[in-house]
Amino acid sequence: MKLLYVYILECSDGSYYTGITNNLTRRLEQHQSGKNPDSYTFSRRPVEMVFYAEFTDFYYAIDKEKQIKRWSKVKKKALIEGRFEDLVNLAKKNFD
Repeated sequence: MKLLYVYILECSDGSYYTGITNNLTRRLEQHQSGKNPDSYTFSRRPVEMVFYAEFTDFYYAIDKEKQIKRWSKVKKKALIEGRFEDLVNLAKKNFD
C-alpha cells in the first residue's frame, strides 16, 4: 500500500502552498532548490513544511488537497495549529 501526503508549506512571504506527493522529503527538496522556475514557491523560498497528512486512497487525497487549496489563510492556519474545532466556524465566514 503506497502512502500519499497532502502537505502545506509556509513560504517566505507568509503565504501557504498546498500540494500532494508520495515522497515528502524529495518534494520539499524540489521546492527548496527551485527545481521549477514557473512554480508558485520559486520566488517565495525558503519554504517550511508546516503540515502534512497521510492517505492511502489516491482519490481521497486528491479531494482533500483540492479542498484545502480553496480554504482561506485563516482556516489553513487553524489546521496547521491543530485547532480542528475552529474549522467548522471558519467555514462559515469569508476571511482573506
